[in-house]
Amino acid sequence: MSVVGAGVALLVLAQAGGADKPPAADDKPAKAAAAAAEEKPAPDVENMTFSQGSVKQVIDYHLPKIQACYNEMLAGMDKAKEGMLKTSWQITAEGLVSKAKVERKGTTLKDPRLHECVVTVLSAMTFPKPADGKVHPIEYPFNLKANVKDIKGNR
Repeated sequence: MSVVGAGVALLVLAQAGGADKPPAADDKPAKAAAAAAEEKPAPDVENMTFSQGSVKQVIDYHLPKIQACYNEMLAGMDKAKEGMLKTSWQITAEGLVSKAKVERKGTTLKDPRLHECVVTVLSAMTFPKPADGKVHPIEYPFNLKANVKDIKGNR
């Protein structure tokens, strides 16, 4: 993630999908973990300071929604398609997202429905308000991976 204008620049890859985990014999624990993640309370952006860490915390909270967009794309495929989505947006002085998009350059997953879904998730995010009252451009790459069982169901 590049937090431009905040005096901090850092590139972080968001590993969504858990491709490095061995497939579970029983899918119930994975579903329970996903449900628990969804029940996790949203970050309290009203009481957070705007920083690289708080921006990452908000993005991390929304990662399951990005993963759901990706899983939806995979649903009709026979083979896992891993890849990169390079995204950009602006955090306004009010902490809202504007100009969210998937960048063509650097993006390897070209599915338009995936892009639309991810932009919808990004656009709904709320961040802490920047203390300087300025707009802050963000660049964030999502490295999306899935287990084969995510595509073909339980084996």
